[in-house]
Amino acid sequence: TLSFTTIAAPTISSIPVDANATAKCKSLYTYLKSVYGTKCLSAAMADVSWNTTGADKEYTVTGKYPVINCYDFIFIYASPANWINYSDITPVTNWASNNGIVSLEWHFKVLKTPTSDSTDVTYDPTQSVFRCKNIFTSGSWEQTYFYKQMDKVCAVLLKLQNAGIAAIWRPFHEAAGNMYAKNYAGTAWFWWGYDGAAYYVKLWQAMYSYFQSKGVHNLIWVWVTQNYNGDSSQYGIDSAYYPGDNYVDIIGRDLYGDTADQCYTEYSQISTLYPNKMITLAECGNSVTNNTTITATQSNISDQWSKGCRWLYFMPWYDYNYCQGTSATNYMCSDSFWKDAMNQSYVIDRSQVSY
Repeated sequence: TLSFTTIAAPTISSIPVDANATAKCKSLYTYLKSVYGTKCLSAAMADVSWNTTGADKEYTVTGKYPVINCYDFIFIYASPANWINYSDITPVTNWASNNGIVSLEWHFKVLKTPTSDSTDVTYDPTQSVFRCKNIFTSGSWEQTYFYKQMDKVCAVLLKLQNAGIAAIWRPFHEAAGNMYAKNYAGTAWFWWGYDGAAYYVKLWQAMYSYFQSKGVHNLIWVWVTQNYNGDSSQYGIDSAYYPGDNYVDIIGRDLYGDTADQCYTEYSQISTLYPNKMITLAECGNSVTNNTTITATQSNISDQWSKGCRWLYFMPWYDYNYCQGTSATNYMCSDSFWKDAMNQSYVIDRSQVSY
């Protein structure tokens, strides 16, 4: 007589990690979970400012709007004095009112020195003395600056929340960078990962807790892993950077110029590492140098799906010149990529969303 041990399949939570999530946030999370594994949401990235330029271009090419539009807080440090007034949430509310799902991210720029001009900022740790670890030192200039910027973002998030908008939130992405390179001394390419995994996890949890204290409860949290950077012989794994199951709803991966086989390797590895979370292609596109030279073409969504990549959504990065109309070619993501994707029965466009 043979006996077998049955292992229960992983269970993705039916509610977001924020126990106080708004009704709209819970509804959005429920919708995402309902399509995960059988459908794939389409997404576009705004080209720096809060707009739908990229999504509009994709509509022109395919006759369909992507479901998700992602907006970046990259210039929040200068708002509203600069050309983006983040307090004007109209671009976001317009997208939501047209059946779209809102995504938000933050290329969090910091001062290069304690005495730098307010616009002399960067997210590159090699260009700044700002250090993540010093945020946790009481009275440090890093701590003061960090929370000043956090308050600016919280004000906008609360404004969106009061307008009944929930968002997919993707902060502090690609934290490990090349930290786990095996054959050379690699580093993180963003300041938030530069001081190592322990401080990064502390940083993520500090943001989460601070948002909670401010009453921000309209976010679905996405953490972007670096995984093996596509080659386990060259790179280690970045699980030490994972903020924890109680702080993350979705695991994302950013892939550029990868074949369908490479994408599936990443998808399967991440799914195994984080079996209780939805997995998404948080960024994708061609590998491009000098804005116009494609060194590797991103595989089509149909090819990735055929291999078994059940991404929750895919989001090509923007080509700024193409979005601005100064180039007729989208070097980052070809028209053929979009046509292929939007012609698949399992890819959802904006007109099909209901939650």
